[in-house]
Amino acid sequence: MIWNPLAEVIRKRVKPPLAIVLGSPHEVTELLGLLQVEDATCYQMDLYQANRLREELAQEHLNAKVVTLADLWDLPADFQTALFPTSQASERALKIDMAEQAFHILRPHGLFLVLSPYDKDQLFPALLKKIYGHVHATVNEATAFWCHRDGERPRRRHEVTFHARIGAGPALRFLSRPGVFSYGRLDDGARALLETIDVGAGERILDMGCGCGANGIFAARQTGSGGSVTLVDSNVRAAALADHNARVNAIETFQTIASSDMRELPAGAFDVVLANPPYYAQGSIARFFVEKAKELLRPAGRVYLVTKQADEVGPLMAEHFGRADVVERRGYNVLAAQAPERGGSTDD
Repeated sequence: MIWNPLAEVIRKRVKPPLAIVLGSPHEVTELLGLLQVEDATCYQMDLYQANRLREELAQEHLNAKVVTLADLWDLPADFQTALFPTSQASERALKIDMAEQAFHILRPHGLFLVLSPYDKDQLFPALLKKIYGHVHATVNEATAFWCHRDGERPRRRHEVTFHARIGAGPALRFLSRPGVFSYGRLDDGARALLETIDVGAGERILDMGCGCGANGIFAARQTGSGGSVTLVDSNVRAAALADHNARVNAIETFQTIASSDMRELPAGAFDVVLANPPYYAQGSIARFFVEKAKELLRPAGRVYLVTKQADEVGPLMAEHFGRADVVERRGYNVLAAQAPERGGSTDD
């Protein structure tokens, strides 16, 4: 474990009740094994990660409560220690957000302990001093920072509102927050997808992995009053943002669902599926999206998936839909395929 050189520092300072803020399931499980704390709560923002963490904890026979919330400060202010393991891949804005929100879940004089993989961290020394006052640190390959909650602070929500337009259409407004895909902007992959899709009046749209909801909301405006959009994401903060943004942009018929497996959705219920899977997990998420799209589309329904890994995702689309058309745009590939007609097959 990366934190082994800091093990004694961590053990010495952590006091229950303990909150572990984010971290990968494997990392959190190792930390709990190291600490052997009876009263621990693990905060996650993503349902998929939370389920994986529960599985790993059960395998190691560790008892800890796993909660999934849009905000850390939705937990009660009743923790003696909040432990935040960070990584080199951690989003800077999310680190700032969690450091500020952790203040509000601590008891008076409670401890905030940050684990950084850097021996010369450029963010946390000044950030923690600003929020908590005095900051202490121990460096041993990685760095442990610790500080205490004293007094009160106003809550500050980190968020960015951006405007986006597709073609000659109207500009729409979206609220975005750290920890949600495409924070503060409509990325080029989403633009490539939205410039390629063909959505008809009255159609039922599913936006898989919707983030703040931009793809589904733009598409929903093409369906007219008879259409609808379902916005789904395993990240509960993303689902909350998508709900907010659908309302702000006057989408008449929509639903937002926080789900890690989309079991809540009925098979064959959608005319169009939009997917913008992340480029990690060795293609497992892209495969899951393609498989679910086939299950959830009505006969002859269409799926549009944007990727930079067409060589990997293209065969998945062919495996499940028979063929896929490819449009290259903005450095991305948009794969478009059609579900079989009723009674047909992908081999036709």
